[in-house]
Amino acid sequence: MTDQPATIQPPTPLDVLRYRYHHATNLGSVFVLEQWLTPSMYTQGSQSAELAAVSGWIQQEGVDKTRERFETHWSTYVSDSDLDWLANNAHCTSLRLPIGYFTLGPAYCQHTPFAAASQVYINAWSAVKSLVSRARARGIGTLLDLHALPGGANGGDHSGTNSGKAQLWGDRHNLDLATRCLLFIAQEARSMDGVVGLQLCNEAEYDAIGMYAWYDSVIGQIAKIDDTLPLYISDAWNLGQALSYTNGKNRLINGAANPIIIDTHLYWAFTDADKAKTPQQIISEVSAKLSELDGKDGSVVDHGAAQVIVGEYSCVLTEDSWTKANGADKSQLVVGFGQAQSQRYQQRAGGSYFWTYKMDWMDGGEWGFAQQTKNNAITPPASLALPHPDIQQRITAATEQRDARRAAALAAHTDYWDRQHPGEYEHWRYEAGWGVGFDDAAAFLGMRASSALQGPGGDRIGMLDVWVRKRVVGSGQAGRWLWEFEQGVRKGVAEFYELAGV
Repeated sequence: MTDQPATIQPPTPLDVLRYRYHHATNLGSVFVLEQWLTPSMYTQGSQSAELAAVSGWIQQEGVDKTRERFETHWSTYVSDSDLDWLANNAHCTSLRLPIGYFTLGPAYCQHTPFAAASQVYINAWSAVKSLVSRARARGIGTLLDLHALPGGANGGDHSGTNSGKAQLWGDRHNLDLATRCLLFIAQEARSMDGVVGLQLCNEAEYDAIGMYAWYDSVIGQIAKIDDTLPLYISDAWNLGQALSYTNGKNRLINGAANPIIIDTHLYWAFTDADKAKTPQQIISEVSAKLSELDGKDGSVVDHGAAQVIVGEYSCVLTEDSWTKANGADKSQLVVGFGQAQSQRYQQRAGGSYFWTYKMDWMDGGEWGFAQQTKNNAITPPASLALPHPDIQQRITAATEQRDARRAAALAAHTDYWDRQHPGEYEHWRYEAGWGVGFDDAAAFLGMRASSALQGPGGDRIGMLDVWVRKRVVGSGQAGRWLWEFEQGVRKGVAEFYELAGV
C-alpha cells in the first residue's frame, strides 16, 4: 500500500461540536412525552405514552386545539433562559433530543397507531429544527435520537404507545418505515447547523432479532447521503457485542466513512440485583463500568475505532438501596454517586448525557440535571469552567514549548524502537502525527476563546478514538508503519494537555 495525498484540514467548529467531550443532558418529554415527567400534557385518567396523550386531547378538544397545545409545548417548554443556564451555568456542550417517527409529520404516521392523530404533527419537525438552532446559537450541539420507532424498539411507553411490545424487530413494514425516517433526518441534517449525530435507535431490547443487519442496511444508505455524520447505535444492553460490531464498522479499510458510536445506558435503579446493594456498594462499582472498552480502543490501525457515550444515566437509586445506607447521609451519597459517574465517564467515554433536564417538577431530584448540577454531584470537565483569557494563556504557554517537546518525544520514540526492536522504521510518520495531534488539541481547547464557537470554557477531544481514525484516514498514509503516525497523534494530544494543564 502506498501513501496518498493528505486531506487533513484544521478542526472546524462543527468538528469541535461533534468530537469534543459531550458534557450533556437529555431533553426528555418534549417531543416524546412521558407522563411521569410532564403530567400536564395528559388528560385525566390517561395512559402514559405519547399516543394516549395526543388521543386524549383530540377527544376532549379536537385536532386544531390539540395541535396548538402541542406546538406550544414544543416551542416553549425549553425556554431561552433554560438554554442560557445550560450553556453558561451547567457548561452543557450537547443535548440528546428524543424524537419519534410521528415527529416527522403526517407522511410518516400513515398505517401506524398515530394515523388518526397525524395532523397534530404537521409542524413538529419545524419545531425540532428551531430547537436545534436555538441551542446552536449558544454553542450547544444536538444529538437527534430516534427514540420512538414504529412498533417500538422496546416495550416501554417511551416508544410512543402503551402496547408493551417491541414490534420493530422482524417486522418489515416497521423496519422500512424506520429506515425512511432516518434517511429523511440524515438529509435534513445536512442543512442544520449544530447536529452532532443521529441515533438510529434508542434502547433496543436485549438480543433484538436482526438488529445488526438493519444497522448495516441503514448505515450503508445514510453514507450515500452524508458520510461525515456521526451515527449512534443502541447496544441493546450488550456493550461487548456492540463493540465487536463497531470495531468492524470503524476499520481503516472502510476509508472516509460515518463514525459509528455506541450509546450505552447505565442505571442502578431497576433490577433486583441492584435493589439488593447498598448505596456505598453501587458507588464503588462505578469505577469499573465501561471496562468492556479495554483492548478495544487505543489503536485504530490494529482493530478499528471503539467509541462509547453514556446516553442515559441518573443519580437515582431504589428505596431498597437507600434503606441499606446504614445511617449515612443520603444527600452526601447522592453527590458521591454523581461525582463518581462524572469522573468515570469523562475518563472512559466520549460523552455522558444525564436523564433528564426538564420536567413539570423542577429541579427534578435525582432525575434532574439541574438539581444534580446545582448540588455539585454532576461536574463538568475542568476545562469547561476556565475563563477565555486563561485558556489563551495556556495555549500560548504550551505552543512556546511545542518544538522542544516534539523533538524530545521523537527522540524517545526513536530510541525505544531502534534499541528494543531493531529494524527499519519510518519515524517521520510519528513526528508528523505528533504535530497533528498537538495542533488539534490546541484548536479544540481554543475554539470558543477565539470566538469561532459560542460559549464559555474550552473543549477537550472526548471522542478521541473516532477522531484519531478520522486523522489517520485524512493523512493519506498507509503501509506497515502507519501505526507510527497514529501513536504520534495520540502522543501529541496527550502532551498538549500536559503542557496546557487541562
